[in-house]
Amino acid sequence: MKIVFITPTTGLRRFPVYRAGGKLYGQPNSITGPLILGGILKRAGHDVSVYEELNGGVPYKRLLKDTDVFCLCIMTSTAPRGYELADMIHENSDARVLIGGFHATALPDEAAQHADQVITGEGEKVILDVVEGRIKDKIVTGIPICNLDEVPYPDYSILKTPVEAANVISTRGCPFRCTFCTTSRMYQPYRERSIDNVIEEIRMYKNMGFKYMNFEDDNFTANKERAKEICRRMIAEGLTFKETFFFGRTDMAKDEELLQLLHDAHLTRVLIGIESLNQQALNDIHKGQNIDDIKAAAKACQKYGIRLIASIVLGLDADSKEDIRRSVKFCKDIGAYQLQPAILTPYPGTPVYEQMAAQGRLITDDWSHFDMMNVVFKPKNMTPWELQKEFYRAAVYFYDDESSEKIGEIFGKEYGKRRKWFGRLARLGVKGAFFCSKHVKISPFYKLRMYDETKSQQPAALPAKAWFHTG
Repeated sequence: MKIVFITPTTGLRRFPVYRAGGKLYGQPNSITGPLILGGILKRAGHDVSVYEELNGGVPYKRLLKDTDVFCLCIMTSTAPRGYELADMIHENSDARVLIGGFHATALPDEAAQHADQVITGEGEKVILDVVEGRIKDKIVTGIPICNLDEVPYPDYSILKTPVEAANVISTRGCPFRCTFCTTSRMYQPYRERSIDNVIEEIRMYKNMGFKYMNFEDDNFTANKERAKEICRRMIAEGLTFKETFFFGRTDMAKDEELLQLLHDAHLTRVLIGIESLNQQALNDIHKGQNIDDIKAAAKACQKYGIRLIASIVLGLDADSKEDIRRSVKFCKDIGAYQLQPAILTPYPGTPVYEQMAAQGRLITDDWSHFDMMNVVFKPKNMTPWELQKEFYRAAVYFYDDESSEKIGEIFGKEYGKRRKWFGRLARLGVKGAFFCSKHVKISPFYKLRMYDETKSQQPAALPAKAWFHTG
């Protein structure tokens, strides 16, 4: 059979300008799930290809002619696009449609309205039986894999859209349970691959010629001794890359040996969830860190030449506008290389979603807006449009040319230029969003602004131009 995996994305992210901005933020990479599942089907004798709409065009007209099975991997924000594609496939071909991914796992009955079959959870042990027709259930529950060394490596030979970085996932799940996180609920319990297994996958990517690599674990340094040994092996066996990205936590700052090994193994770009400088807000989301931890992590990254991507969550119930601005200023003052301001998003299946739904605080049921860039709920300490503006203010304030110059002096001209151009694209996007909020009635920004003016008892928001030029 001919089988095609597609990872859809939203309309905004399919625009060339957005793709260009993504390349400035980091190297394009591919979601590993379809590459693993596709590899299983390929080894069983099927003709398999994988496409990601985020990284390139998909030749739907040609694929519809002779594809037997389409497999769509959806997140919450991409679910509407996935459903659109599923309906289009059914209307224009006799191909079967399978849907899986985080959103389908949280809301399988919804996904089943558009799919022939839905696979929830981990699909490695069921994908072949579903595709070949031995499992016919409408909703198929995936079987968690106890020994992750049994999972085959991602097969990049079937990927048809371009990437520059290889992804390694050396664990599944996370030992922490932040209330807004989907991963720790889809992948339970937390599991680790053996170090030998991880090193062999890294060796494969080195031999394939990749210059960049990402550890996509939710927390690569959760087991610090294990992370150290992986770094030691990478250094000793010549398996370092120009740059390797990873996700970490503030507690990595407590281990100087780990920090030195991360630097020496070229794990020099890390995203750390700072989330907020309000301790009550951190406690509310069960983050398990305090303000001193955050400050120590920032200093440690500077000391060891690790470029910090500071992630903060905007709209936590305990946070005011002043708290948000304080967090953004802190990230800039500590010399963070990049800022990832994420609007609190109540994803289905998380405690935050259950809380928001029970309190009647959700203001839209359009899943495409659930992308951490759009406000979809009523915050406690500001209006929805005010929170949206804080998201834009964070980008404009953080990505100025002066701070980009400083980043270039610390880490090299290449990184200073990348940040400067990313900042300019971000500011262009902010201006576009404000224009849409005033003139494009079908845009989410216009609807959000109107929601404030018609349903909020608070004073109307400042005009876009006035806000944009405030400090």
